Amino acid sequence: MKSKVSAKWIRMSPRKVRRVADLIRGKQVDEALNILHFSPKAASVPLEKALRSAIANLMNIEDKSKVRSEDLFVDEARVDQGITLKRIRAASMGRAMRIRKRTSHITLVVSDGE
Repeated sequence: MKSKVSAKWIRMSPRKVRRVADLIRGKQVDEALNILHFSPKAASVPLEKALRSAIANLMNIEDKSKVRSEDLFVDEARVDQGITLKRIRAASMGRAMRIRKRTSHITLVVSDGE
């Protein structure tokens, strides 16, 4: 049984979020939550929130008997680039420099191995 969750428009660069997502891909859910909770990276906060949501979705499926959290693992952790917000900042000699504020789309799939 699988549970898929996506968190869109996260205001972080996908490159920074992928560094943290690589740490939890293929791990047991309990171990992945520990890694995310104690990671100093800011990207671990939305990843942990998405992972907890995926676990809750899988636990609350009605047609399936109760699933134990010890049996779950992170099957897929994908981070895609969202839109880029373009902003302008004043530069020297009257110029305007472009600032790119990047966004991310996080997709997590939690599975029980069946």
